[in-house]
Amino acid sequence: MPNEEVLVEILECEQNTQIAHLILNSPETLNSLTLNMVNLISDLLDAWEQDSQIKMILISGRGEKAFCAGGDIRALYDWGKSNDKKATGFYYEEYQLNQLIKSYSKPYASFVNGIVMGGGVGVSVHGAFRVAGENYSFAMPETGIGLFPDVGGSFFLSRLRNNVGMYLALTGSRIKASDAIELGIAEYFIESENYDEIFNKLSEGSSPAEILSSFHSNKINSDLKSNFEEINKLFSGDSLEEIINKLESDQSDFAQKNLSLLKSKSPTSLKITFRQIKNGAELDFEDCMRMEYRMVSKVMSDHDFYEGVRALIIDKDNKPLWKPRNIDEISDETIDEFFKNLENNELNFNTR
Repeated sequence: MPNEEVLVEILECEQNTQIAHLILNSPETLNSLTLNMVNLISDLLDAWEQDSQIKMILISGRGEKAFCAGGDIRALYDWGKSNDKKATGFYYEEYQLNQLIKSYSKPYASFVNGIVMGGGVGVSVHGAFRVAGENYSFAMPETGIGLFPDVGGSFFLSRLRNNVGMYLALTGSRIKASDAIELGIAEYFIESENYDEIFNKLSEGSSPAEILSSFHSNKINSDLKSNFEEINKLFSGDSLEEIINKLESDQSDFAQKNLSLLKSKSPTSLKITFRQIKNGAELDFEDCMRMEYRMVSKVMSDHDFYEGVRALIIDKDNKPLWKPRNIDEISDETIDEFFKNLENNELNFNTR
């Protein structure tokens, strides 16, 4: 069943049990998730959940640069441009995988070293155990390509304290391992040179929490923590416009840097992301995923995603021509369209 993009190692354990280790194996693409990878991982997880021999799942990425840099954006662009149903089909399958991991009945541990963005966050952040390595670099940069922070971003980002989730969602800013630990996005900071030893100890039957805690290093400090007060002040509000007004009125370097960042993003993406994070705080995980599927179904028929991918990934001129160009040109009724019920095309978690 495994293919070259996803490798599987089976670790033999005591009492005739096993640990399954998924390895994302496309370092030349920064382990970006393809539709085949999503379907394969889902099929394996479904099978292993029913297999009494398998007691735990591990996931890691091959290569030093990235755990997983997100979904295969270029394929999504091509499918969408040609009206191929795979454009929304990818997200349908990916969001089901996110929910499967979130609700998984067996321990699921992610070992994340290097870049983790978008789809990579979706296959790591929802598991029971979340390990960050020395090169960990987290971001949800989707507003820069006309998208929004999906794969459950509406659930976990909306629950971060000090409005840091809103800040990360709108700006797409990167954070390192110490910041992720401080926020609870990751639980353990463990250098990657220890991963093989940890895998061996897990196969010996010890408690995952005890093993990971014994390797966890507390000798890291969050740089972002010093900005929590500013973030909480600047990124709170009842509208995106209120946040932008706060940034414009604050002459600090931090405020002006983030104002500049927001000005480079898709105005439509910023508007739908603001509402997404606000709504997500009041929804359970499955309803967050249903909302995100409604949103992405509209995004894939809209202008800005294709223009963002063209400018940042295909032509790389970094000069997207967003439509509309300004936030004040976007009505609430336009944003409502991204959240409308899809009736017979809703995301259904009982179809696998």
